[in-house]
Amino acid sequence: MRWFVSGAVLLLLTACSPENKKVYTVDELVADEALLTKVIGECRNNPGELHDTPNCRNAEAADGRLRLERMRKSLGG
Repeated sequence: MRWFVSGAVLLLLTACSPENKKVYTVDELVADEALLTKVIGECRNNPGELHDTPNCRNAEAADGRLRLERMRKSLGG
């Protein structure tokens, strides 16, 4: 009976915990510009809380990479 109560409490605590967001890699964000735009928009709308999260850092890196690629193409490289 003690295990049942402990298991039920653990299940409830797990269900009430905040949902973990998927952390996107820089390559995933570069490949999907719509997702990149969405993540950057969320980060810029709430920079106080989200600025130093992995998704925001990866989105900024992906945005920088895409900008460099566009510059190279426009310069004929």
